Amino acid sequence: MMKLAKGLAAMAALAVATPAYAEPISLSSGDIGDSFTIDFDGFSGDSSNTIDGLTATLILTLDSVTGDTYNFSYEVQNTTSSGLTSNISSFAFNVDPDIIGATVDGAYQFAFVTDGRGSDPRLPNQIGAVDVCFKAQNSGSCSNGGGVSEGTTGTGTLSLLFDPDAASITLDDFFVRYQGITGAGHVTSATGGQTSSSGTPVPAPGMLGLLAIALFSLGFMRRRREVEPLQPAQPAFA
Repeated sequence: MMKLAKGLAAMAALAVATPAYAEPISLSSGDIGDSFTIDFDGFSGDSSNTIDGLTATLILTLDSVTGDTYNFSYEVQNTTSSGLTSNISSFAFNVDPDIIGATVDGAYQFAFVTDGRGSDPRLPNQIGAVDVCFKAQNSGSCSNGGGVSEGTTGTGTLSLLFDPDAASITLDDFFVRYQGITGAGHVTSATGGQTSSSGTPVPAPGMLGLLAIALFSLGFMRRRREVEPLQPAQPAFA
């Protein structure tokens, strides 16, 4: 039983030590002032074909909530390295519930929101439609020019509009679009997928059950030792 207890305790420790990022990001008026950091890789063709050195970071801060509108500050950091150059021409994500509009200023001047009638923001590299993207240049898609070059940061504000008022919203499936890439062979444009976020680490879902089993078993064995009656001593025979 001691071996079992040690094994279960080890699994419980592993469960606590193995973090999983809390995604998607859920927000309400109670989260005003909170910031969230999303890191990105870069890939061409599909998400399995990553490009070393092509990276970015997006920081979103919820500034205010006014009924039907969620207002954010944003910071886009182009952390491309390893001799590569790139511009981050847009960033995008999905929203729940459905948004009816968006505005943006600063490094990105154009907002493109799905209208539910086929005119949807789209990203290449097998990503497809997204709910909203914010672009440096006006175009019919999320692929365009301009934006934030490697080693620099672009800032501004954006707003998401809802009808009816949204007591809470969820942001998920974050992407960035790289243009003007050099130093990556024949690749001149790519998409970046979310690799991590600043959500509070929680035990990985698959480990939660192991943790519960471990704690229950250890508690059961302790209780059994406490209530088990003492055995009377056996008489000694000559």
